[in-house]
Amino acid sequence: MIVVRRARLSDAAGIAAVHVSAWRSTYPGILPDAFLAGLSVARQAAYYEAAISSGVGVHVVTASGLDIPARPPSIAAPARVIGFATDDRARGSRLAEGEIETLYVLDDWRERGLGRRLMRTAAAHLAAMGCRSAIVWVLRDNPSRWFYQRLGGRPMAESTLRFAGVNLVQVAFVWDPIERLLQASAQAS
Repeated sequence: MIVVRRARLSDAAGIAAVHVSAWRSTYPGILPDAFLAGLSVARQAAYYEAAISSGVGVHVVTASGLDIPARPPSIAAPARVIGFATDDRARGSRLAEGEIETLYVLDDWRERGLGRRLMRTAAAHLAAMGCRSAIVWVLRDNPSRWFYQRLGGRPMAESTLRFAGVNLVQVAFVWDPIERLLQASAQAS
């Protein structure tokens, strides 16, 4: 069974494993190999434990039961985190009130509508917080940036940041009003 829900502290290690796996599969050639090799599930788990405890919007998609492959039918599989998203009020942006900070789904689970479901959940959380618009910053070289365009995100700005010793260009995709994202993610599912 596939479930999208608010993250619990017990999900932090699973979220961290998705984070590390997604970065290692998405960012080769964009971020230095040594940086990607040095990513730590334990460090990321501590980060996500703090985020969950602080009240940041952290949402997970989990799979359990028959949706988990390679298990004999007689053995019940525990729920496994296969993707997540985080959201909060926009960090220093005048382009939108709310920000979807992260969205990652394991490679084997992509193209199943899970990213759209996570985006809808994060947007609904931001709307419930009173945010009337949403932004997501995506590395320009991220091969998945088309996903945000398909959901109606409008590229509104670019900026350069220095991360892991390299300069990276990021693009801001904006939904204003936020209902555009809620409608697009519902229709695309």
